[in-house]
Amino acid sequence: MNRPDSDVHAFEAHADDADLDDLRARLAAARLPEAETVRGAAPGAGRWAQGVPLADLVDLVEYWRTAYDWRAFEERLHRVGQFRTDIDGLGIHFLHRRSARADATPLLLTHGWPGSVAEFIDVVDELADPKDADAPAFHVVVPSLPGFGYSDRPATTGWGTERIAAAWVELMKRLGYDRFAAHGGDWGGNITTVLAGRFPEQVLGIHTLFAEAPPGLTTDGLSAVERAWTEETRDFWQRRAAYAKQQASRPQTIGYSLVDSPVGLLAWILDKFAEWSDTEDSPFETMSRDRVLDDVTLYWLTRTGASAARIYYESHNSLDPELRVDVPAAITMYPRDIEKTPRPWAEERYRRIVRWNAPETGGHFPSLEVPDYFVKDLQEGLAAVLAAAR
Repeated sequence: MNRPDSDVHAFEAHADDADLDDLRARLAAARLPEAETVRGAAPGAGRWAQGVPLADLVDLVEYWRTAYDWRAFEERLHRVGQFRTDIDGLGIHFLHRRSARADATPLLLTHGWPGSVAEFIDVVDELADPKDADAPAFHVVVPSLPGFGYSDRPATTGWGTERIAAAWVELMKRLGYDRFAAHGGDWGGNITTVLAGRFPEQVLGIHTLFAEAPPGLTTDGLSAVERAWTEETRDFWQRRAAYAKQQASRPQTIGYSLVDSPVGLLAWILDKFAEWSDTEDSPFETMSRDRVLDDVTLYWLTRTGASAARIYYESHNSLDPELRVDVPAAITMYPRDIEKTPRPWAEERYRRIVRWNAPETGGHFPSLEVPDYFVKDLQEGLAAVLAAAR
């Protein structure tokens, strides 16, 4: 293991009081539309058929304005440990929690959209210093994607997933980690796949919630459950992915609303927490209001609604169809995730799957929805990966 690079500097997030006052003032002065015309529908998907229901948004805006404590989240970030470094001309922010265990393995966790480092704030400690002495321990690194959170906002095009993956390799090298394991979901899963395929000398193996198969595969030979997965995924991209098409084609246009209106930003993100979680009516059945607001407030205070959306412009549908992953891989398909890939399809790209898991509960944000299960699954999956990598 190399010595950490001196170009890495400690960082502390601290929002100006004036910015927090401005946020509360904007929330108090928000102009809201009339209620959705499906108002009064029974709890469930029908109640959200036109997007975030007005009553739900009003309640959450009031909580955000009067009770939510951003300073508590800042303190949690500080306790984990925050740093920044410049890579390829861009400032990158990241959390770094070293384990006390001598046998710990470096682990890179990459978030997606509309997530952030807030997705992992509740699981870092247990991954670094697990209560179970038999569970693997990790030196945990959680970078903010370019254009997200306290990482710099790119001023030019070109910061797609391939460039980000290369930057992550450099980041880990600067921390003294020549070889490491990686995990991700959503864009983080895409980047984790690129890492494993492009940098097998540095990546010991991966755990991912994303297993995009190469194009052109047929459903012949798939089980009924696997066929249902393909149908659900196709339905998602055909009928429920307008947000992705907007951000892939016109991120600047939606970006004005996301940077100027905290209510607009909240609604845009809350819609995804609701639709993509394993819940019947509200994301707060499994996730805390505070953790969702940590995520949204991070976008707001860093003015990254537009810059984060641009990852779709840079990389939507860009995963190389010829890319193959030959390092050990553990793959978990949560039942309410938005994309689920049958194992026979996944095996066409990930050619050393050492653990495959399909839990009974959980959605797109398992570290927030089912954090205890998420940690256990990650530990067990990476234990299998590391055993195969020896």
